[in-house]
Amino acid sequence: MLASYKGGGNSCFHPRMMLKVLLYAYLNNIYSSRKIERQLQEHIHYMWLSGGARPDFRTINYFRGKRLKDSFDAIFTRVVELLHSEGFVSLEVQYIDGTKIESVANKYTFVWRGSIETYDTRLREKTRRILSEAEEVLEMESHETRPDEELSVEEFQARTSRIKEKMNSTDVPKKIKKAVEKTAKEYIPKMLEYERALDIMGKRNSYSKTDEDATFMRMKEDAMKNGQLKPGYNIQIATENQFITNYAVYHRPTDTLTLIPFLESFEKRYGRQSRVVVADSGYGSEQNYEYLFGPNLIPYVKYNMFHQEQKRKYKKNAFLVQNLFYNPKGNYYVCPMGQYLFFIREEKRKSDAGYISQVSIYRAAKCLGCPVRGLCNKAMGNRQIEVNHTLNRYKEKIRYMLNSEEWIFHRKKRPVEPEAVFADIKEAGKFRRFRLRGINGVGIEFGLKAIAHNIKKIAACRGKYGFGWDNLQKVISNYAKNPFLKHEGSLRVA
Repeated sequence: MLASYKGGGNSCFHPRMMLKVLLYAYLNNIYSSRKIERQLQEHIHYMWLSGGARPDFRTINYFRGKRLKDSFDAIFTRVVELLHSEGFVSLEVQYIDGTKIESVANKYTFVWRGSIETYDTRLREKTRRILSEAEEVLEMESHETRPDEELSVEEFQARTSRIKEKMNSTDVPKKIKKAVEKTAKEYIPKMLEYERALDIMGKRNSYSKTDEDATFMRMKEDAMKNGQLKPGYNIQIATENQFITNYAVYHRPTDTLTLIPFLESFEKRYGRQSRVVVADSGYGSEQNYEYLFGPNLIPYVKYNMFHQEQKRKYKKNAFLVQNLFYNPKGNYYVCPMGQYLFFIREEKRKSDAGYISQVSIYRAAKCLGCPVRGLCNKAMGNRQIEVNHTLNRYKEKIRYMLNSEEWIFHRKKRPVEPEAVFADIKEAGKFRRFRLRGINGVGIEFGLKAIAHNIKKIAACRGKYGFGWDNLQKVISNYAKNPFLKHEGSLRVA
């Protein structure tokens, strides 16, 4: 951070002082740069931290949004390494969860992929008809493409320019001339606007005009109670002993596709990967399980139907695909009435992230006249089922692990790990909306709150158990009987 200051010019405020003031403000739930400026003028704690310096709100906001951009990630990492060196965290376990926090963007400045693609298709078709008609009147060579091919905006521009040049030396109907001029002035610029919107959107379905990195998603904090979509970000955190050990900001509203990049960011940050990963059913997918069972990880990650499978109603329903008898040698299923469902074919399914799964299709030979057909199958023909055997094998492994004693220990801790941290940040800390725009600004702002949370947690632990390593060792003596504590190597002081 110090290296980003070139020197010369007007005197500047020291970055260490600015960082201390910002962290203390976030620790006290003050996020507005104007309110921080006021605290520096009125509050003795801020005066002491700043050494009497009084940067204005513009300086504070510039430092937070610009100066910290390249160095803040390393600052957060150093704080967690301090926690690790003092024994507060082991970095051997990650309790992962996500939450959505609203962007500073205006919630009525939305751009939707579906609307853009629909309008763009209509506009291109209208432009194609106008240009084709003009070329026919001018007896020009048509530059039409095959129906399955689309002209680019540059090709539309070149085609329009050729027509306008020909019109200058030839008499054409006023209607045609007016349509071509409107195409050049309105339609083609509008196509460029649609093209830019799709580039900004990338793989997302929406974005906000006032914060192009924000995606519209449903928030739990819905004041109108109408399920209104708001521009926001998906914040993923990993905790241990209620300390935040890693965080990341994502555009995607769902958690499933964030797990792999989040685990990779943890490894990149510390040069190592944790031994245990604990997450809820929102992260259970074939792609995630394939990654989790690859390296030396112990994944306690539930899948969607795990809790449903424990219920008596689910277990007694003999017609569910999961409860049908399967013969792996003959590769067929048997329904409760003895009807065989034979293998038909295999199909490949592609997810939103581009992951390809292989699904096997099975179909019964004759369901007509079955007395329990209404309970088994509501389709007109014979019953057909789709089975992902790879995913089922992963589920079998996870099911075995989730019934172990160690999982019960982690299961009891998971609700009081990231859930409690989010409650402390969003409810107690009133941190429900970002003030900086863009994914980099949002990352800095949440990182400041994460560091403030960790510092407050350190102070609380030391205040409760006293200072020094010796006192911390006395604390963990109460947990020595726990067999999983030795595996994780954590002090459990929280």
